[in-house]
Amino acid sequence: MNNVPNVIQVKNINKSFEHHRVIMDFNLTLRKGDICGFLGPNGSGKTTCLRMLCGLLKPDSGSGQCLGYDILDNSHEIKKHIGYMPQKFSLYTNLTVYDNLDFIARLYNIKHRSEKIKEVIAAFNLKHYKNLRATHLSGGWKQRLALASCLLHDPQLLLLDEPTAGVDSKARREFWDELFILAERGITTLVSTHYMDEAERCTHLAYLQSGKLLVEGKIADILDKAKLYTWMLKGSNLIEFSRVLRKMPGVELVAFFGDKLHVSGKDEELLLTTIAQFNEYQWERIPSSLEDAFMSFIGKS
Repeated sequence: MNNVPNVIQVKNINKSFEHHRVIMDFNLTLRKGDICGFLGPNGSGKTTCLRMLCGLLKPDSGSGQCLGYDILDNSHEIKKHIGYMPQKFSLYTNLTVYDNLDFIARLYNIKHRSEKIKEVIAAFNLKHYKNLRATHLSGGWKQRLALASCLLHDPQLLLLDEPTAGVDSKARREFWDELFILAERGITTLVSTHYMDEAERCTHLAYLQSGKLLVEGKIADILDKAKLYTWMLKGSNLIEFSRVLRKMPGVELVAFFGDKLHVSGKDEELLLTTIAQFNEYQWERIPSSLEDAFMSFIGKS
């Protein structure tokens, strides 16, 4: 890998399919060891961005580097130094865990591959499953195997496309623990996710909406940009009351959280004036959440 301060640095990259522009002037900078959560609704362009960064797709325009290699002209070199994990489990289900890892190791022409495979199997606790066909693994263990295969060639960047979709909460937590261990080793990760609890664990976030980067940065920076004031309330008939609140001055967001409502707005005084009209409810000022902030940006866009 080239010795560069930024692992990913792309500027104004665009991509169209059959005259339909799916990525518009996308910008992103990530440094070594960052764990960047890549968020956005289905069809927003996250997978297309990941495929451009790993060299599977070529941008129509723009510029940038990935691991020091030009994303337009050096995609072949980029592929050698990244680990890419697609949404769907893409290893061979009729091969054993060991044989899948051996196949990947051969593709990368890894020296001393049996020792490397043994090392990865131990690191991901796959020893008891190494002779089991991948088709018989649970979702969580397939996920571990997929990540293990991404790391065989010692990449410095991981591009993970919704890696925890469809697995249980314990497997998700263990998977994220692995990402933080890798970050301590200096491995940078760009991971797309729909889970807000996963997003809150990231060091950096980027939110894509209809092919455009809506907001990006550290969590504290995103919350600061949103400049929301949020109140939580309890009471009866909250469904009907939520409809009333959405029409009131100063109220920009109303969302259910269990048996409570979160009410947010940017004009603190106007929001307080509205709240004062409904003293039959129990109101409590709370910090705005990351989800509140994203919903605010989405509404604005």
